[in-house]
Amino acid sequence: MTTEALRSELAGQAPETVLRRAWETFGARLVFATSLAAEDQVITEMIARNRWPIPLVTLDTGRLFPETYDLLAETERRYGIRIQVFFPDRAAVEAMVAESGINLFRDSVASRKRCCHVRKIEPLRRALAPYAAWICGLRRGQSVTRAEVSEVDDDAVNGLVKINPLAAWSEEQVWGTIAARGIPYNPLHDRGYPSIGCAGCTRAVRRTEDVRAGRWWWEEPEQKECGLHKGT
Repeated sequence: MTTEALRSELAGQAPETVLRRAWETFGARLVFATSLAAEDQVITEMIARNRWPIPLVTLDTGRLFPETYDLLAETERRYGIRIQVFFPDRAAVEAMVAESGINLFRDSVASRKRCCHVRKIEPLRRALAPYAAWICGLRRGQSVTRAEVSEVDDDAVNGLVKINPLAAWSEEQVWGTIAARGIPYNPLHDRGYPSIGCAGCTRAVRRTEDVRAGRWWWEEPEQKECGLHKGT
């Protein structure tokens, strides 16, 4: 089945319908890359409850919040799963820091994207290499850079199909599901962090601000992607 045909079939479908069809289509060639965001926690619960044998992977950039590590451990305990963790290349991190400093991401957009490439994009490529499709927690309502997200998209950068089960969901639907099903989530969300990434690149925001306003807050909204979801 072509990506376009699958996109047409799953447009507007419920998240679990999207996940089930993705599993039927790709089987062992399907992986879920979770960042442990609220959306990703909802997807993890759906996968675990339906007992789909979909592997889960995540990235440890070396700059995460302590609360994120605690949530990783709690999620594994809650659902009886193991999430495979991918790390950046040691030599690449050391060379980057030696040349540009530990907080180079604040110097310019180019420097920030270099940091993201070393700490996130390259490890993700290794994580996705064995697969034909990957599941993401992207939603159209998250930011201006994600307004065109579909349930099924082409990931030209990684050469995979990208599955976005929550593409049409609102923030209220995400948090309503978390409350109803007792899904574990990062306590930083309760402290004004709607979007959580590396500690040096994330801050709390006001309720009236955009969901991703606390990510790379010194940059313009249309620049606020690390490259993991290029083309969204």
